[in-house]
Amino acid sequence: MNILMIGDAVGRPGRRAVAALLPRLRQELGVDLAIVNGENAAGGRGLTVAAAEELFQAGADVITAGNHIWDQKDIIPHLDGGRPILRPLNYPQGAPGRGIIEHGGATIMNLQGRVFMANIDCPFRVADEALSSLPSNSVIVVDMHGEATSEKVAMGWYLDGRVSAVLGTHTHVGTADTRILPKGTAFVCDVGMTGARDSVIGDDIDAVLRRFLTALPVRLDVASGPAILNSVLVEVDEDTGCARRIQRIDRELVNEQ
Repeated sequence: MNILMIGDAVGRPGRRAVAALLPRLRQELGVDLAIVNGENAAGGRGLTVAAAEELFQAGADVITAGNHIWDQKDIIPHLDGGRPILRPLNYPQGAPGRGIIEHGGATIMNLQGRVFMANIDCPFRVADEALSSLPSNSVIVVDMHGEATSEKVAMGWYLDGRVSAVLGTHTHVGTADTRILPKGTAFVCDVGMTGARDSVIGDDIDAVLRRFLTALPVRLDVASGPAILNSVLVEVDEDTGCARRIQRIDRELVNEQ
């Protein structure tokens, strides 16, 4: 099974890049399952129903999220609906939505770190509980949405041999540490970002610089211009659930504004 995980789609440039590039990538790479982190897809903060539909129409099979999933209120009633949209599994009981789903022959789990982020339930223990009811040879992909590299690396080692892949999101900066861990789990600390190439993690450069230079609450708008798509492709043995290969797949969409 070939699984493509696309890093955080930011605003209109991110949605545009997914729409233009994902269909090509599905054909070029023989993608069986495409996962997009969409927590910044609507105006750079959160996910709306309309933005989610754009991503699904572009070829996304599952949309994962993170701490910004609550920023756009119109999506919240739909998190318990039939569309395959996840929020982090380790939010406390009673939070809308779900954090794990079976789709297309694989199980996708969304977790959120706690270092430098909200003090929600422990992602390590929540992962243990979820995995206890799944067969050991299942194809399982974990979107580990976290700020701290140490926490994401730790999760990779913690789940090594128990899931097919632990793929980090949230920082919008792709890392060069793709590898197969000793017991067969594919890992990358951060998949990266899908959005405006000439930006500060997707936001307008001048606005970000004003905020840093003045320490004032400057509004951050999504940047415009040519877009990039950051992703990883994971090849998984469906009989064992172990990853065979992981590679970065990075593309630019330079001819469309």
